[in-house]
Amino acid sequence: MTTLKHYLQFTDLTADEYAYLFERAALIKKKFKAYEKHHPLVDRTLAMIFEKASTRTRVSFEAGMYQLGGSVVHLTTGDSQLGRAEPIEDSAKVISRMTDLVMIRTYEQSKIERFAANSRVPVINGLTNEYHPCQILADIFTFIEHRGPKDGTGNLTDCLKGKTVAWVGDGNNMANTWLQAASLLGFKVHVSTPRGYEVDEKLAAGAHGISAGSYQFFSNPMEACQGADLVTTDVWTSMGYEAENEARKKAFADWCVDTEMMAAAQPDALFMHCLPAHRGEEVEADVIDGPQSVVWDEAENRMHVQKALMEYLLLGKLA
Repeated sequence: MTTLKHYLQFTDLTADEYAYLFERAALIKKKFKAYEKHHPLVDRTLAMIFEKASTRTRVSFEAGMYQLGGSVVHLTTGDSQLGRAEPIEDSAKVISRMTDLVMIRTYEQSKIERFAANSRVPVINGLTNEYHPCQILADIFTFIEHRGPKDGTGNLTDCLKGKTVAWVGDGNNMANTWLQAASLLGFKVHVSTPRGYEVDEKLAAGAHGISAGSYQFFSNPMEACQGADLVTTDVWTSMGYEAENEARKKAFADWCVDTEMMAAAQPDALFMHCLPAHRGEEVEADVIDGPQSVVWDEAENRMHVQKALMEYLLLGKLA
């Protein structure tokens, strides 16, 4: 029996645990591509709870759990007591008695923390307003695939050490999680946001803090991209902020990742976007559909890293 462990933000795991997860994700993906069965979670059930709708989160977790031999229960606030009067604590106590694992995609981080505090099974953050750890897990794995050791030897996180990630856009849950990842895994993040949309450093730090020198802020996005090994962005208006859409379009006008920004980065720099993307807003079509873009690998890898994560949270390290 493994110790109960939740995955609510990136700092919930150690660098060694991430090295293990990336190795497992590579193995699981290799088996998937070869049509080899990998069913370590037979008779296990994942409950997926959505307060925020999703394409990639639902498909990646649901398909992933089935591929691991398990089953899935899909809940929304519209078809369960979660959207009504039942306290989150009570829902957690009931759902965690009937399932083996819970993934929640919601608004406030405090909701998922309250659920986890009352759960008998591991809880995974599928996205909150504050953090998006599963996406950064996929992004880093994608970088390792493209820029890591080709023989698969050594600590896979070592290829990140000393690298620079340029974050261009909103100081949102993705930016917060990149800062956590950089501090933990030894790379640097250049952050450039419009005035008024900066990263909340205290929020990004979470309970564990962020090491000095792991990030730097730039008012000019072009400067943030200078020499970067990876350039990444997100939509200007995240779900739940639609009322600000027009104001954001004006404020973010100079934060569109274009070919000039990519040219300022390293010649072999990669481009990532967690999707969905709005071509002509946060990224030019020539960039997201260009040769440096790895967004489709990145999207697929959500499934593979989450399979490794679910396996680890339920079974611990496997030989």
